[in-house]
Amino acid sequence: MNSRTCRPLSVFFALILIAPSLGAQTTKGKPQNSGLEDIGKRDINTGGVNFTSMESEARIGRQAAAEFERSITLYDDKDVIDYVDRIAQNIAKNSDAKFPVTIKVIQSDTVNATALPGGFVYINSATLKVVDSEAELAFVIAHLIGHVAARHAMEHVSRDTLKQVEQKPAIILSETVRRDSIRELSERSARTTKLEFSRAAVKEADFLGLEYLFLAGYDPQAAVRFLRKLEETEASRPKQSGLFTTHPPTAERINLVEKWIKLLLPPRERNILNTPEFDAIRLRVN
Repeated sequence: MNSRTCRPLSVFFALILIAPSLGAQTTKGKPQNSGLEDIGKRDINTGGVNFTSMESEARIGRQAAAEFERSITLYDDKDVIDYVDRIAQNIAKNSDAKFPVTIKVIQSDTVNATALPGGFVYINSATLKVVDSEAELAFVIAHLIGHVAARHAMEHVSRDTLKQVEQKPAIILSETVRRDSIRELSERSARTTKLEFSRAAVKEADFLGLEYLFLAGYDPQAAVRFLRKLEETEASRPKQSGLFTTHPPTAERINLVEKWIKLLLPPRERNILNTPEFDAIRLRVN
């Protein structure tokens, strides 16, 4: 890994949820959703709590994206935008995402990336300055697409709906109550884009993102290299900072990713690490 000092690094992910535990093992001793050959055909949301239809989630995502874009400045370099989009679309077609992925670049000096419901993904221009290879950038995008595929945001809405009902035991979860609760929470989600991911969701997005990264042809070790950058930054942050409090310790994430690489990913002779296009794009954003 490049030994240069990294910028403050916090890949921020914009909506939470409760993800299936990756501690759950299949009969072969592997985590759930471990079949690379089934990616795109499997239902990774089986067993989750989600009352929101695909159509509703797409609508909520459009509302959240429109609200979010009123508070940011979008990057206007077409070459950079097209390059990032090509990476995202390659990963998306090698993923479980059921929504078309729309990715945009934010003009910002803060290293950040944001995923909204329904396939809307944003990455800050500063992120392209921090990563040292296209594969590292692809992992950031793959992680976000993992959140999109797992529908973490709308699982959160559904879980909050259940909590509301539990607080009012006389209420039966009728279609009307459920619809009204989801509408209220969905509108709040559309207005609020800066929410934190749960630790379980971050782990699941790492796991899914690693699979998608590999299937798209990239070097899976790039995920480890990127997380080590995050670990360096985490170590430099004051203990009182809340920046990382809702994420699993980065060392734990690194250990899990290294374990998954050894357990799940077959060796292959060639992996994409970098491309001449990446170097050209880096020059444009610096």
